[in-house]
Amino acid sequence: MDSPPQCSTPTHDHERCDEETPLLKKSWRRERTPLPKLQIGIVLFMQVCEPICSMSIYPYINELVGSLDIIGGDETKVGYYAGLIESLFFATEALTVFQWSRTSDRVGRKPVLLMGLFGTMISILLFGLSRTFWTLVLSRCLCGLLNGNIGVMKSAMGELTDSTNRADAFAMMPVVWSFGATIGPLVGGSLAKPSGRLPGFDGQFWEDYPYFLPCIATAGSVLLTIFITLFYFQETTTAWRRPSRKRSESCDTLVNEASTEEAAGLSALLTKPIIIPIANYVSLAFLNISMNALLPLFMYMPIELGGLGLSPQTIGYVIGGYGAGTGLYQFFFFSALVRRFGTRRMFVMCVSTFIPAFLIFPFISLFAKTWGLGFPVWIGLSSVLLLMFMMDTAYGCIFMSITESAPNRQSLGAVNGLAQTTVSIARSIGPALASSLFSLSVQRSWAGGYGVYFVLAVFSVGALVLANQLPYEVVEKCEDY
Repeated sequence: MDSPPQCSTPTHDHERCDEETPLLKKSWRRERTPLPKLQIGIVLFMQVCEPICSMSIYPYINELVGSLDIIGGDETKVGYYAGLIESLFFATEALTVFQWSRTSDRVGRKPVLLMGLFGTMISILLFGLSRTFWTLVLSRCLCGLLNGNIGVMKSAMGELTDSTNRADAFAMMPVVWSFGATIGPLVGGSLAKPSGRLPGFDGQFWEDYPYFLPCIATAGSVLLTIFITLFYFQETTTAWRRPSRKRSESCDTLVNEASTEEAAGLSALLTKPIIIPIANYVSLAFLNISMNALLPLFMYMPIELGGLGLSPQTIGYVIGGYGAGTGLYQFFFFSALVRRFGTRRMFVMCVSTFIPAFLIFPFISLFAKTWGLGFPVWIGLSSVLLLMFMMDTAYGCIFMSITESAPNRQSLGAVNGLAQTTVSIARSIGPALASSLFSLSVQRSWAGGYGVYFVLAVFSVGALVLANQLPYEVVEKCEDY
């Protein structure tokens, strides 16, 4: 691996190291800025809503699809339709997320964030009330169309931080996501089909709508977040910011620095320093969402069809345990690892873990077919989850890289919107492709029924090659100062 290029001797006025990356300027000479904790906490609270709602359906989505007339009693078709439902949110999100992000550059982050939260709440309630395949489709599409939050939240996070404290703030985003990914599956698995299982839920309504209870619970968390955002979140953009005496001095400094900057046009964003990080975000998201779709499907399908035959409750506990484990990993190790290795090296190491993770699945299945759900199966499954801890670390790294690639602060919304649009397209393809490949592999005995894992391992090799194209960050270039 080539060593990072070194900067020339700094000038007496301490000008920035790289004129094309103004968001990183002065990182080598500034003391670490205190984080505006309340505002960042609210952004993180908003972020946790998406994994809680999206991940809560994973323990029971395959069972739900299996109960629909659309599969005709053929369990090998579950993967096709479950993957489609999981993909639709991202497909429709891709149609509007760039527009939501650009709109937030003009009218402010707060109104767009509130709209996204409201859309998430309504759609998850509709999902719980759906009794046909097409109403499930409608609810997921509505959620994607109204939810442009993830790109806007990253923009707000970028505006609330600078190069001296950005690693600390962005380290929290995977932790918070992991917390939501822990709570969501636990809620979904524990509250699904409450009739006859939980006291007080024996009426006909809960027989007819067995998955509405987890949807009510997750929608309640979104409603709470709406109120917190409405009353306590302060606007971060200069385009639509009201003066506030409560705003922190560090936050005012960041806003004042951005007040004279102009947003870059779309053509100015289509440059190599921006495209390369976004392309890596796309490959990471595609592989990660494919893994997230395969894992519950693998655990749900019968052992004879290449799965483990686990119940929704057990699947919820496993996925919830994964979320808790990866959250703790991010919390304790992310910042230290990034400071030790740099975001680029860390990202490359994380992406490399996809290859062994996908290749372990066939061995777990063979263990289950040979010895049942014994010790070797749980060791293999634990190994996959441990590798997934490392995979998730890549998100914090690539979020930082994308934020740092923005030409200026006024273009953060556009850059994150462009990134989220392309990522949403990849995420709309990933679950449908991975789940369909699973079903095809079983139906046609591709590679003994395990063809899906070998295909995704090949994709992982391509992602690793792309990861090595990331430029060395300016912080690494200026480390000698």
